[in-house]
Amino acid sequence: MDHVEKARSLFLSGANCAQAVAGAFADLCRMEEEKLFQLSCGFGGGVGRMREICGAVSGMTLVADILYASGSIGKGDKDAQYARIRELAERFRRETGSIVCRELLGLEKAREESPVSAERTPEYYKKRPCVEMVALAASILEEYIAQNPPAL
Repeated sequence: MDHVEKARSLFLSGANCAQAVAGAFADLCRMEEEKLFQLSCGFGGGVGRMREICGAVSGMTLVADILYASGSIGKGDKDAQYARIRELAERFRRETGSIVCRELLGLEKAREESPVSAERTPEYYKKRPCVEMVALAASILEEYIAQNPPAL
């Protein structure tokens, strides 16, 4: 299963957007899926269900950090990674028009009243574009990795 289909499958199995994207790349990150699920959990729902940056974009960022960030706190190293993340986010924005969860969902309010997520039912999946956002983020990241192989 490729990373895009893996991300879709994880989302449809109950992972949030960030977890689905991050978990799909467990093989390249050389980490257990569960560890990536743990590290990305709070990014779901646009960070803690506040509907800010899309969880799929956050998952993409986490994987890119694992694969490409140097681990240095030096300005040059951070700036290089910031440029990479902006490029990935811009690719996502070009396809969707936004990287903001509430805008992608067509919501008026920035923040949900409750941090409790909705039950995953067939109706839930029908009214949310999230599975497509997850697939798009995984596709963008997969293409980027193919063009820019990380030093593994």
